[in-house]
Amino acid sequence: MAASQKIFKVRRYYNRWVADQTLEDYSLRYTAQSGRKMSIDRVAKTALGATAFLALEGLAAAVTLSYGFINATAAILTVLLVFFITGFPIAYYSAKHGLDIDLLTRGAGFGYLGSTITSLIYATFTFIFFAIEAAILASALHVLFGIPLALGYLLCAIFVIPIVTHGIKAISRFQIGTQSLWLILQCSALFVVLYFEYDKIEDWSNYSITGLENSQHFDVLLFGAAASVLFALVAQIGEQVDYLRFMPVKTQENKRRWWFWLILAGPGWVIVGAIKMLLGSFLAYLAIQQGMTMAQASDPTHMYQRVFQFLTNSPQLSLIMAATMVFISQMKINVTNAYAGSIAWSNFFSRLTHSHPGRVVWLIFNVTIALLLMELGIYQALEAVLGV
Repeated sequence: MAASQKIFKVRRYYNRWVADQTLEDYSLRYTAQSGRKMSIDRVAKTALGATAFLALEGLAAAVTLSYGFINATAAILTVLLVFFITGFPIAYYSAKHGLDIDLLTRGAGFGYLGSTITSLIYATFTFIFFAIEAAILASALHVLFGIPLALGYLLCAIFVIPIVTHGIKAISRFQIGTQSLWLILQCSALFVVLYFEYDKIEDWSNYSITGLENSQHFDVLLFGAAASVLFALVAQIGEQVDYLRFMPVKTQENKRRWWFWLILAGPGWVIVGAIKMLLGSFLAYLAIQQGMTMAQASDPTHMYQRVFQFLTNSPQLSLIMAATMVFISQMKINVTNAYAGSIAWSNFFSRLTHSHPGRVVWLIFNVTIALLLMELGIYQALEAVLGV
């Protein structure tokens, strides 16, 4: 007679409103066909909205002013190439099967525990970068309106919550609604720099650090130090994936558009990233040459204020334009950071505690941690934090 075996079931417990997919956005499972009704280009443009973040310029400025043009540029191009290669299969399988990073890692062989740890690492990435991006925005609010930084941090944290609570539909409306104005400001800045400062590009390419002889040429140690800071952006593909999982199913009729937008909004985020990082590096060089401190030269608000000064010849108008660009750019990335973090925490804690109070709860949790980091001064230790 076979021995009887008693099986203890472990169940997850949920709040009733977790069933509302407007709030949940399939945070604990694959994206169902019923949730993949948005058009291909709308999903992709929503994902591309996240590439507006000004930490790209700030990071490029920091490594350029620390390791010289040659080592910084080599690190930027190398790291972004690695991001494209590694990001391609991740974006493809996410869009094809409607999977987020947690499910992708679990299916790729990481297993139950491995994907849980991955969700924790990914959630950490989201609140660190939320804090960095919000600190940049708070700095702009301080310069424009005189709002104390501590209060600015709180406002920047609160701004994103009403948008992110209602998932990709609300985020998509915000991203696409602000896309045109952001593109006009970004392209105007790029045009102004190339038109007015073209003759300084050669001097920029020869920039090295006083007292650091190895920065005058390629040095593997300086290259590695710069790359280690930039590699902190590797998890950005996860944020693209959190949107791309809503891509409609690929068919014979839409396959060309599907592939084009998938590549552009997935691994192709590095194309926009490369332009913005090189621009940030150049603007930081120009600022240093004008006698600004390293902190000012690597601050995107000061960078773009100087650019728009050329365009408008008005200190007040240039400051308003710079502040507008900073506000739009940082809100576009921080709704993504908050959204991605809420999904990552949902997966992590549902595995750890076998309960799920709802994605919105973890949204508040993620934003609160980021706010604490801002108040502790994470942006002042940007390079050291990302290097670690």
